[in-house]
This record gives sequence, structure tokens and C-alpha cells, in this order.
Amino acid sequence: MGHFISRWFIMSVAVAVTVLLLPGLQVVGHPPVLGIVAFALFMALINASIKPLTHMIALPFSVLSFGIAALVINWLFMRLASWLAISLFDVGVTVNGFWWSVLASLIISIVSGIVSAIIGD
Repeated sequence: MGHFISRWFIMSVAVAVTVLLLPGLQVVGHPPVLGIVAFALFMALINASIKPLTHMIALPFSVLSFGIAALVINWLFMRLASWLAISLFDVGVTVNGFWWSVLASLIISIVSGIVSAIIGD
């Protein structure tokens, strides 16, 4: 349980940085921190549960499409996390399109790696 909470914290920091950097992501709700934390919760749950299996199943399609299938899966998971956070908690983060999602995934990955290295997770 402690490992998931640290992953959730790391994801929250990464999403906050991403929202600050990209105009294609908007926080829904007040205060904005709740939207970021709710979105990060669902992103962490998706990343821990169904993302590995989905990427493994889609691996042949990703190889054939030179990674486009993986980008589409990441976009769908960001949309799912956004929809879950907003529909369940009335706060969250909206992603305005596919390419914003691609940029957000890249920034989230980089910031997550940096924060993980700093806190030693």
C-alpha cells in the first residue's frame, strides 16, 4: 500500500508540472490541486492494473504500426482517467486532444523519473 501511495504522489507531481507546462491540459474543479490529485489517482490505478496487460496484448500492433498503437492506448487511458475523475469527483484534468496527450505522456514520464530518483522510489 505504501508503494502505491508513493506512486500516486509521484504521479500527482508529474501531472501538476505537466498542467503548468501544457496549455492543452486544463484542471476542472476548485481548488485545482484536487483535480490534479484525482486525475493522478486514476492514472496511477490504470498504470498499476490494466496498462501492462493492454500493452502486452497490443505489442504486435505496436511493432507493426511503429508505436502508434502504444500512443493511442496512452491517449485512451488519459481520457479514461479524466472521465473517471470528473464523473466521480467533479474534479480532474481534461486533455484537449491526441497530440496534447502524447506531449503530456512524455512530460509525465520524464518528471516521474526525476521525482522517483529524488525520493528514492
